[in-house]
Amino acid sequence: MTELELIQQTVLNYIDAWYEQDAAKGEKSLHPDLVKRIMRTDPDSGSNYLELMSAPKLADRWRSGDGKKTPQDSRRKDISILDTFGKMACVRLETATWVDYMQLAKYDGNWLIVNILWELKTGI
Repeated sequence: MTELELIQQTVLNYIDAWYEQDAAKGEKSLHPDLVKRIMRTDPDSGSNYLELMSAPKLADRWRSGDGKKTPQDSRRKDISILDTFGKMACVRLETATWVDYMQLAKYDGNWLIVNILWELKTGI
C-alpha cells in the first residue's frame, strides 16, 4: 500500500471501530498518548472549555455499542487527507453527526492518530 492508502486505512479502522463496536480494531489506529478534544460551552456561565478524551476512554466509547446502532445507510465516513509531510499527516473525517480533524504520525513504522479536534454537527 502507498503511504496515503496506509493513512486512509488508519482512519477507516478508527471509524469502523465505532460503527462495528470493535475496540481492538480502533486501538490499532491510536497512539497511546492520543487526546481527542471538543470545545464545549458551560450552559450556566457561557464559558468555553475543552473536553478531553484519552485513548482508553475512546476505546470504552467503541465498546459501548452506540456506534453500532447507526443505521447502515447513515454510516458516513468521508476521509480527506489534507496534507502530509515526512512522518506527519492531517486528515479530515466527516461522519453523519460529527467532523474530526486529525493529526497522524508515523510511529514505529505505523500511521497512528495522535490528536483529534472534533465538533458535533448539531453544535454548529
